[in-house]
Order: sequence, then structure tokens, then C-alpha cells
Amino acid sequence: MTLAHTNPQGDGGDLLHRLWIYTNYDCNLSCSYCVAESFVGAERNGLALPQVCRLIDEAVTLGMTELFLTGGEPFILHDIFSMLHYGLERMHVTVLSNGILLKGKRLGQLETLPHRERLTVQISLDGSNAATHDVYRGAGSWQKAIDAIVRLKATGFHVRLGTTQTPENSQDLAAMCRLHRALGIPDEDHIIRPLVRRGFSAKGMAISLPALEPEVTVNRDGVYWHPVATAPDLLISARLFPLREAVEQIKEIRGSLLMVTGGASNRFR
Repeated sequence: MTLAHTNPQGDGGDLLHRLWIYTNYDCNLSCSYCVAESFVGAERNGLALPQVCRLIDEAVTLGMTELFLTGGEPFILHDIFSMLHYGLERMHVTVLSNGILLKGKRLGQLETLPHRERLTVQISLDGSNAATHDVYRGAGSWQKAIDAIVRLKATGFHVRLGTTQTPENSQDLAAMCRLHRALGIPDEDHIIRPLVRRGFSAKGMAISLPALEPEVTVNRDGVYWHPVATAPDLLISARLFPLREAVEQIKEIRGSLLMVTGGASNRFR
């Protein structure tokens, strides 16, 4: 079955208008296939708020227009709302979350952010039912994700779903699509990506730098080629600042690869 809203293959255009920031690596779930190797009790290894603000400022100077905040679970951080506030005043922002913490006080803080029309909350959902979703993400996580989606939609947020296609849910994708439509989420806001053999995952697609269209990605240890993993083979520079230096390196490498590959690549969100 071909799904119109599966991640598109590279068309030759670059994605260098995007900046991905790994805000932290600790999480409130311990997903068995996590590419970031995040889990409950993991070291935070996060970026400080001043670093995030400087990265955003330098990204804007470089002409970047989209900011993605990911983890770990970003909403564990006390500073996440300050990061979102700063980003939304300057860029379109997507924050990736499992949704579990988005209730009560945190949801209220999210509602007070400026420029909410620029904000997308991307929730991870891997099945149309708990039995399928919870295989990788843990018992009870599906219902909590559904509850978060309903709360976010009820308060007027733009919600996107991110689904990792696995052997366990491949036959469930059509039902997943029926579910997200019933929740008021259109096809263009449902991102389906393949399982990759990175981080904790021993299964899935083996993927390396030449196969990936670069999207500038930063954690506290440096600047990386792509958000699929902050692994040594994707590290471009151990220097965060100035961001321009690493971006220029990425452009040079991309140009060389295009001469060899003709532009074929995968895109992950």
C-alpha cells in the first residue's frame, strides 16, 4: 500500500533551512528502538538556554526558517517554554514529544506562548491501538498519547503525528490513517518513516551519511549531518559556534555527494 503522506524521497532541493536541536536525552519513556538512546534516568546531556538562543540567532542570520526541538522528551525541561518562546518570535517551530506531559500546568504554559500559529507539536504514535503502539514504547503509552492529541486539538494547537514503521505495525498503517483522520489530523500531518538500525534498534534500515539529505542538527557535543542520530559517523564539527562554519562544511560535502549520487536521498522528520 502506498501512502501519500509517507516521507518523500529527495527531489534535489536541500533542507538547509531547518535547524534541529537535541535539547536533552533524558526521557519519561524507554522505547526499545530509540535512535537517540534516550530512556528513563538517562543523563540529560542538554544544551543550556543561552546556547539554544544563540543557535537560533545564528540560524536566523543564515536564513534558516524552521526550528525543530527534539530529545529525549523536551517537556521534561524547565527551560523548554523559554526555548519555544524565543524560537517562535523568530522562526516556525516544531517540538517532538510523546505527549504524556502535555496536560495541566505544562499545557497551560504552552497555551500562553506567542505566535502559536507558528508552532507544531509532533506526537509519536505507532499504532491504531495500544497492543501495536505499546510494543516498543511501553504499556499504557498509547492511551496517554491519544489523550494528549485530543487535549492539544481541543486547545487549538497544530498537531502532527510521527509514526515509525516497524514489522509489528506494517499491517496497521491503514487503520492508523483512519484513526488520525477521525482525530481531525489530515494526511499531510501524518509522517511515516522507516525503522532504522541506529541507537537501541537492532532491526531496520541501515543508513549512513551519503543516503541522507542533510538537515543541520546540533547537540551539546557538536553539529551533525542529520537528526536521525547524533552518532560519530554523522558528526560534522565539534564546534557549535559559529554555526556558519559547520553549515558551510555541510554544503561542501553535500555538493560533492550530489556529483556522485545525483541527489537521491531519504528524508526523515
